[in-house]
Amino acid sequence: MMEKEEIEVANRAADSSPITGTAESDSLFTRREMLGLTGMAGMAGVAGLTALTGMVPEAVAQTAQRRPRIACLVSYWGLPTSHADWIVNKLLDGYWWKGAHTPSQVDVVSVYINQFDTSLLGQKVCKAKNIPIYKTVGEAVMLGGKELAVDGVVIVCEHGNYPTDLKGHWMLPRWWIYQQVTQVFERSKRSVPVFNDKHLSYNWDDAKWMFDKSRELNFPLSGGSSIPLYYRKPEMEIAADTPIKNSIVVGDSADEGAIFHCVDVLQAFHDRRKGGETGVKSVQSIRGPETWTWVAANPWAGNLLEAVRKNFNLPAGHFQEGRRPVICIVEYNDGTKGAVIAGSGVGWTYAGEIEGQKDPTLISMLDWPGPVSQYHAANAHEHWLIQMMLTGKEQFNAERLLVSTGIVNNYMDSNWQDGVYSAVGRRVETPFMNIKYRSTHGPMFESGPRPPFTPYIRGFES
Repeated sequence: MMEKEEIEVANRAADSSPITGTAESDSLFTRREMLGLTGMAGMAGVAGLTALTGMVPEAVAQTAQRRPRIACLVSYWGLPTSHADWIVNKLLDGYWWKGAHTPSQVDVVSVYINQFDTSLLGQKVCKAKNIPIYKTVGEAVMLGGKELAVDGVVIVCEHGNYPTDLKGHWMLPRWWIYQQVTQVFERSKRSVPVFNDKHLSYNWDDAKWMFDKSRELNFPLSGGSSIPLYYRKPEMEIAADTPIKNSIVVGDSADEGAIFHCVDVLQAFHDRRKGGETGVKSVQSIRGPETWTWVAANPWAGNLLEAVRKNFNLPAGHFQEGRRPVICIVEYNDGTKGAVIAGSGVGWTYAGEIEGQKDPTLISMLDWPGPVSQYHAANAHEHWLIQMMLTGKEQFNAERLLVSTGIVNNYMDSNWQDGVYSAVGRRVETPFMNIKYRSTHGPMFESGPRPPFTPYIRGFES
């Protein structure tokens, strides 16, 4: 990975011409006009698309309106199971929302792929859609010109051949791409909304810089895990200012990427508590059999875990028999507590102890959709991403992304000190995570009939 001071030199030295798609000699005006003409020509096929997808006439009418132009900047786009394909595919060809196909309301006008040579699927999609792939981040957001030329930026850095450090951080280039985008914002003296898939960065300082830069330049920032937006059982949102005392999430916690999903689920529920988010006081990681020693010594967590087990009619000791027990322990500034506990057979399940309520509140996110097809994986993620691009407003607090990122980063650090690993990690005090906000948004999760198997609308299998 390049050092920060080397990046500007590398950017200036790189060839700015698109790798594929529209020729470099085309003017920016011509590109925009081509996009508009393509959209008009596509109207002739609306009847066929309606028959295929169930697209409503009102949605078709919106395609004639001015649509936000989006630059998609990805680490790797080589498989239909890569996040880049999940997300960009739906921005191109639509997604499943409230029980029906919903057409995209944005236009993907440029792409940057960090690991281009191995991203053959991305190359194929862009060629089929006549989308230029640029060699640099800056050129992708400037469309080959000299200033910002798009209405929104989508960063997807979740897959690819990248190293993992000693602590297990997957060193994906989220910050590296993001900071090049903000350099263009600063030179152009204007900013546009940015979506950053999953956590902000594997490094707290980078993540804090990213959040602070969004406030400094006054642009909406979103992203995070798609799991808090997934189908829920029961279909409910915890009301803002609910007197939550303590919470756990049970789910797959095998590595940094998996634990982030669980932590973001925890934060998406726990920040609905009375008084709002007050910040994180400490984070600790325990791995291996000592996980269950801690659970036994903290009845609030043990009781919530037992409630989850009974809710799924699992045998006694089910979670304790898991192959890789881990726990992420979070203490908040207001005295409430949270924990993520590794466990299988329950999807991602939240359990909250609520003041004045005899039984805990349990909400599960279950049954990841498949097989791989048009509506595979998340759909609400893309819906709210598009809404941010249309409205210029964050659909939920960007502070949640920073808190979830910080919890994961300190969880990964907890087991290490002075180069020595300990299964019972140290309690990391986090005064720098004194982050306050109030979560007041309404329900954002997917609901209605689940998506049917639908072949890719893009017209070819992978």
